[in-house]
Amino acid sequence: MKKLLVATGGGDCPGLNAVIRGIVKRASREAGWEVWGSFEALNGLMEEPTRLVRLDGKAVSGIHVKGGTILGTTNKGTPMSYPEKQPDGSVKLVNRIPWLVDRLKEKGFDAVVNIGGDGSQAISQAMFEAGMPVVGVPKTIDNDLNSTDFTFGFQTAVQTASDSFDRLVTTASSHHRVMIMEVMGRDAGWIALYTAIAGGAEICLIPEIPYDLQAVVAKLNGRYIKGRGFANIVIAEGAMAKDGTVTAGKGEEGRHAVRLGGVCYTLSQQLKDAGLKADIRETVLGHTQRGGTPIAYDRVIASVFGVKAMELVLAGHFGQLVVLKNNVYTSVTIKEAISAYNLVDPNGTLVQAAKGLGIYFGD
Repeated sequence: MKKLLVATGGGDCPGLNAVIRGIVKRASREAGWEVWGSFEALNGLMEEPTRLVRLDGKAVSGIHVKGGTILGTTNKGTPMSYPEKQPDGSVKLVNRIPWLVDRLKEKGFDAVVNIGGDGSQAISQAMFEAGMPVVGVPKTIDNDLNSTDFTFGFQTAVQTASDSFDRLVTTASSHHRVMIMEVMGRDAGWIALYTAIAGGAEICLIPEIPYDLQAVVAKLNGRYIKGRGFANIVIAEGAMAKDGTVTAGKGEEGRHAVRLGGVCYTLSQQLKDAGLKADIRETVLGHTQRGGTPIAYDRVIASVFGVKAMELVLAGHFGQLVVLKNNVYTSVTIKEAISAYNLVDPNGTLVQAAKGLGIYFGD
């Protein structure tokens, strides 16, 4: 009997359960395969005693419509620089990948499907180079993984943001206000860009196009006549002014060095300091973009990714990441996929189309 381990790492994301279900459903059609899950990324395997669960048809029944992940997840720590307490009480970061691969083989696992974003796939590549058969599945609401047109979870995040934006438009017009809505995305402006186009924003500010504050103020002033008017701004959490810095706080231990968020308040204060007289309100969507039921598109793409991941395992094609490219489900090497971020092209079709719609980017 061959054994496959499935793990979900990084931030939670709509569609994770659909991938798990797709893997198990496809595996059930093959004799001689068992599918197991590791709780909270690979932590469930690394802990003693281990926290693993057998994934069969009953375990995954109906989970594709549920948000989150039945395996849990974490974005703290990585086996590539794992915090180990030393005898003197200090903490040292060590590479536990070789140990992890030995652990997998000791437990009888023949392959791993690792579901996650760029950080998780860096772990996948490290395990593969250390001799573990690994297949990756791209997951992030930020849509910043290279080599795939979309990552699952992105479209649900956009839908959540667009629904919220629609509500802000009506209250902005009712009160003659400037509404600033902050969305996630870290260094990529995809969620903000799609939301701005879908919602009809007046201004969209993204990390890839640092904004000119005075130009933004002039644009907003142009929306008002004798104090009456309104405007709606979508801003990505990683956006910043041309002469400014990214709004961030200290990250939690074991996570990113910085924690993004709060840029809508930064922008609001910048606008006030620059002399904008309009009434301003701010909204941070935060983790509402990560939670909840995945929309149909994400259920489909995630389900197909799960099936294709299992088929790569069956074919012995390891070190690969399942991707959607030009409407074709295929795969690329994990190494290629993590070699660069998928950022918004300031001169690309979407930005130019948005400008054609009258959306201003502060440039």
